[in-house]
Amino acid sequence: MALMPAAFIGHGNPMNALESNRYTEAWRAFGASVPRPRAVLVVSAHWYVHATAVTAMPRPRTIHDFFGFPRELFQVDYPAPGLPGLVEEIADVVRPTWVGADLDSWGIDHGAWSVLRHAFPDADVPVVQLSINALKPADYHLQLGAALAPLREDGVLVLGSGNVVHNLGGVSRAMPDAGFDWAQRFDEAARELMLTDPAAVGRLDGHRDHSLAVPTPDHFLPLLYVAGVAGATGAKAEVLVDGYAYGSLSMTSFTVGATVPDAGGTGVAARLPEDPPPDGANI
Repeated sequence: MALMPAAFIGHGNPMNALESNRYTEAWRAFGASVPRPRAVLVVSAHWYVHATAVTAMPRPRTIHDFFGFPRELFQVDYPAPGLPGLVEEIADVVRPTWVGADLDSWGIDHGAWSVLRHAFPDADVPVVQLSINALKPADYHLQLGAALAPLREDGVLVLGSGNVVHNLGGVSRAMPDAGFDWAQRFDEAARELMLTDPAAVGRLDGHRDHSLAVPTPDHFLPLLYVAGVAGATGAKAEVLVDGYAYGSLSMTSFTVGATVPDAGGTGVAARLPEDPPPDGANI
């Protein structure tokens, strides 16, 4: 079975699920260029709970975990199958870390399907989600990512979905395709570490712009899982696509162990909803 890559996708606004722009075209190019996975293991910013768990249902539901968006977005269904047997494989490779099996509480959230809808549009690749344990420090997530690396040898694509910079309170609608200076500084620091020393990405909490770029850890932590894979395997990380949205969101995405052709897409990231205001939207 072909060795699978890993990737971190800056997913931004869930409306990207419905649109075609240079970000979504890059996600599509990634999915089209990799060997067909046995399964995709997604670490999404939107399953941020007080436990480490893996979805274990054969038919995970599509979760619309947001509000204030158009009706069309709530009608999206991503009917990918699950892969319940993957739970035991994950539990084995990450031992002694405990991982619970989630039989019915979660499914495929928008951090996952807004990306997968472009990367694997036929929804025929099994999808399993790994929760982000909110009780654990950065090193835990980095080490757990490293422990997951052997799954790549068995056809599992590890996908982190979040944003390097994610500050909804700082959103500026006047900057649809630009980033504040602090957002750019933090994003560039993350890029440098991902490309040269991914195991050090967890130390970004000491960066001078960390409090603005990462006011809450949920969207940043998925990057640590992919950095952990890169650090554990020595596989080369590359930028898949980069850019900013609304001043305070980074759309930077990385691949590990994959070379993806330029997708040639155009256009800015999807528009934010008008009501409620950005800090009331779950993106």
